[in-house]
Amino acid sequence: MYPKHHPRAQQQRRLRQRIHRSHAETFFTLLTRPELLGEVESLVPPHRKRVFSPTETLSMFLAQTLSADRSCQNVVNDTAVKRMTRGLPRCSTHTGAYCRARQRVPTEMLTTLVRQTGRRLTAQAPAPWRWRGRPVRLVDGTTVVMPDTPANQAAYPQPRSQKPGLGFPLCRIVGLVCLESGAVLNAAIGRYQGKGGDEQTLLRSILHTLEYGDLLVGDAFYATYFLLCTLRELGIDGVFEQYGARQRRTDFRCGQRLGSRDHLIVLQKPIHKPDWMCQADYDQAPSTLMVRELRTGGKILVTTLLCPKTTHKSALKTLFQSRWHVELDLRNIKSTLGMEQLSCQTPTMAIKEIWVHLLAYNLLRMMMAQAALLTDWLPRQLSFKHTLQLWNAWTHYGAGIQQDELPHGLLVLISQQRVGNRAGRIEPRAIKRRPKPYPLLIKPRAVAREDIRNYGHPKKLK
Repeated sequence: MYPKHHPRAQQQRRLRQRIHRSHAETFFTLLTRPELLGEVESLVPPHRKRVFSPTETLSMFLAQTLSADRSCQNVVNDTAVKRMTRGLPRCSTHTGAYCRARQRVPTEMLTTLVRQTGRRLTAQAPAPWRWRGRPVRLVDGTTVVMPDTPANQAAYPQPRSQKPGLGFPLCRIVGLVCLESGAVLNAAIGRYQGKGGDEQTLLRSILHTLEYGDLLVGDAFYATYFLLCTLRELGIDGVFEQYGARQRRTDFRCGQRLGSRDHLIVLQKPIHKPDWMCQADYDQAPSTLMVRELRTGGKILVTTLLCPKTTHKSALKTLFQSRWHVELDLRNIKSTLGMEQLSCQTPTMAIKEIWVHLLAYNLLRMMMAQAALLTDWLPRQLSFKHTLQLWNAWTHYGAGIQQDELPHGLLVLISQQRVGNRAGRIEPRAIKRRPKPYPLLIKPRAVAREDIRNYGHPKKLK
């Protein structure tokens, strides 16, 4: 306990006052109360009174995602104990009813909740969080592994590089993330293998999420002629790494020179129409497009921000370096929340599982944003894993504390932990130790089982 006039005590008092004035309860209750779920209640099909209502099922689905033990049995056991301690009618600990209830939750309800939370959080972001007053959107793609079932293989086939019976179904996800808050604004899911599953196609399906005046930042996959033309038509600026920059050289002596390795250049429309584009759209596309190319930070950037006075080369360097945040966001969703390997056995449920992970991520980001508003820090400076750990601890130990005391203490704890600023950090993409010393499976599991029955387990090599 600090003395009354101690600087740390005064800082704590100011923090509590800010919390009280910020109405933090509205953010926290998004995780514990159905206010946000009620906004999409119209999307829920008519249903009779059940133990596992749609909103209760979704709450359990979220708890399953946020817990260390992500099994259905664990969340059902937790619900059964809570109902018993609160004097409610008891429910069975069998998972069948809960699994069927998850199947009844509409996918549209989940997607709407993700977009609503992302939009709400973005709209409440104060101006100082933005880049020169402009909202910045980050785009990137990743892949997620599904259980190896015939249904998943048919909908999301495994890569051709994997042998039949030895691979896993794989789906591709492209997400739009808000730089200021880290919230997922929208996402597109498609096949990893086959037509229509590339990152360009998936991004085009969610471009309507962007608004006039937004600034889109992405890697070299997105710096194509037709995407830049589309962004210009929508009133959206883009900053990307040059398409094919690692395989080509840029002659900065061409075009209009703006500075050292900085110039304006006119791009010509590709002669051949892309397979995904219809002939009418190809004919309507402009024949030329002026862009700015510059070399900074060891990369060649392509942008529609043409004026070097309003957007200096150093500013674009800093802006593009912030693109790394989307890599960290995807890591948090896949590794910290456990979305890297899905558990649902059917394509429909696997897609729902992805959207529930994105919703859980947005809800945690909401708490982080509200905690950042209480201090002089940015949401990006707070630790996502720290927030998740605090939430899981609260679910175990916070039941006996009054509801109005909950956000105060929780947001204080969230704001106490910042992530380290480790600029220039380099790590090898390798692991020091394999999880288990077992060899790789080089034949289908059914064939391997039959060989063990006939010949026994192979002897260990000395």
